[in-house]
Parts: sequence; C-alpha cells; structure tokens
Amino acid sequence: MAIAKAERLMNLALCLLGTRRPLSKRELRESIEAYLEAGSDDSFNRMFERDKDDLRELGLVIETVENLDGEVGYLARRDSNRLPPVTLDAEEAAALGLVAKVWQQARLAGAASGALQKLRAAGLAEDFDPYEAHGALEPHIPVHEAAFEPLMLACRDRRPVVFDYRKATAAHPETRQVEPWALECWRGHWYLAGWDRDRGAERVFRLSRITGRVRSRAGRYTAEVPDVVTVRETVASWAGEIADRSALIRLRTGSGYPLRAKAVSVRELGDGWDELEIPYGHGLDAWLVEFGPDVVVLEPAELRADVVDRLRAVAKG
Repeated sequence: MAIAKAERLMNLALCLLGTRRPLSKRELRESIEAYLEAGSDDSFNRMFERDKDDLRELGLVIETVENLDGEVGYLARRDSNRLPPVTLDAEEAAALGLVAKVWQQARLAGAASGALQKLRAAGLAEDFDPYEAHGALEPHIPVHEAAFEPLMLACRDRRPVVFDYRKATAAHPETRQVEPWALECWRGHWYLAGWDRDRGAERVFRLSRITGRVRSRAGRYTAEVPDVVTVRETVASWAGEIADRSALIRLRTGSGYPLRAKAVSVRELGDGWDELEIPYGHGLDAWLVEFGPDVVVLEPAELRADVVDRLRAVAKG
C-alpha cells in the first residue's frame, strides 16, 4: 500500500509540474490510473485532497486557480519549485559523506547512496572521495531493534502508532498509543520521543523495550510537535544525560569503570569497596541496575528505592 501511495503521489506531482495551465480535478482523475480506480466521487475527492496535502507537506508549491467559469484548477509552476544551485566545499562534502556512511542497514544504505549521487549531480566532482580526508573514521550507528524502521517512517510521515512497551520496573508490557516525534541515539541505545495519548504528556521510550509489532493508526496528531533541539533535550534528560543533583554509591573495587569516569569524587572504604559521588539525573537508576551486585546506592533514598524496584522486577522475570 505504501508503494501504491508513493506512485500515486509521484504521478500527481508529475502532472502538476508538467502542465502549462491549471488542471481541474476531472482532468487529473482522468490522467492518473489510481484515481480512475476510485469507487466513487467521494472516494476520489478524499484521496485527492489527502494527496494534495501530502505533496504540500513535502514542499511542493501547488497553486489553486479559478477560471472565468468558476472551475478550480491546480498546477505547480517549475520556477516556484526549483531549488537554488547547491555548492559544497571539500569539508562540507566530507561531512555529508561521513553522515551517509553511518547507515549500514540495507534499506538506509540505498537512500544514503542515492543522496551521494544527488550531491555529485549538484556539483561534487566525480573523482572526489568524501571519505578520503577522514579515512580513519568509520562511523557506525547500530540498529538491532525491529521497531526502528516502522517508527522512523512514522516520524517522517507524522503517523500515530501503537505498540507494547515494557518498563524496566514492570514484569509485563502494556499498550501505549504514541504520536512519534523523533528517534535519537544515546550511548548506543535508540530512543523514541513523542506524545503519549493515554497519559496526555511527552514521553521517551527505549526501543529495546518495545515488544511485538509497531502498528500504525489513522488520524492526525493531537499535540504540537516541538522543534528538533527541544526533542533532543527531552531525550537527553530522560536518558540520564542531564544531571542536576549528586548521588552517593558504593562500588566494588576494580569494577564499574564507566561510573568511575563520571565520578566527582572517589574514596576508598576498604574491604573491596569504594565510595563514589556521581551526577544524578533521570535514568541513572536504569544505568546502575546494569552493574548488578557491584553497586549499592547510599543516597538519595528515592534513587535507592528505584534501583531496588528495578532489581525486583528483573528477579520476577
């Protein structure tokens, strides 16, 4: 169905760009096979209006013109939809080349390769290797979660989704209805930021905790989508990057090197234990659980309670 819609949108865009005069709905319906197959006028009208809105959202400038007889026509003038020339210096081309090289999955690798071809069409020299100046860099963002691709498409198309999500403190998953905003990678883990309809608030979901299939839902977003900077700040806060307090923990000697790297102070306690003061932000409890019996939280009390709850949930399976 996604391929059929993409083909229909492409055909409509070509019709609007290729005409020298406004085309009426009737003429567009007669020119596009998918519209001819519409069961009724109402079905065609709904399909056409959705397609027109989708093309405008993608950036196509579509004009609505009314002739002397009162008939409405549509066209997309080439001069209004032509991008300015793209010029890149060597450093900019190298940076974009590295971005394209990040994606190693088959589906995204094809898109990245196509993007590089467009760069060359825009003036990048054929014999210029965007990786050559940075040959020692091998950027790679792993994506192992099956939920990544459907969520990426849902973020792009602004489609609400439903999925089953298991919190770290819960033994069983629960269904969440979400309006996805963006995907962000932090410390090697992927997170989805979006609007949780059931809770009426923004939430961040770790993709590795999504179970089962991500299902798309019809309808428009009910909450305003924030800008990309705000979304990144939200993910950083929920994932534990933003710390506004300090926590005191006991750490077994010779273990927990990532925690030691973040420590503000370290004091030897003897008997194989050290005392660390570390920055405390949202998500620290989930990180501490990963170190199992090598970590004991001393304070604050709420962090200790959160870690204990998580450990009990893991023990219950």
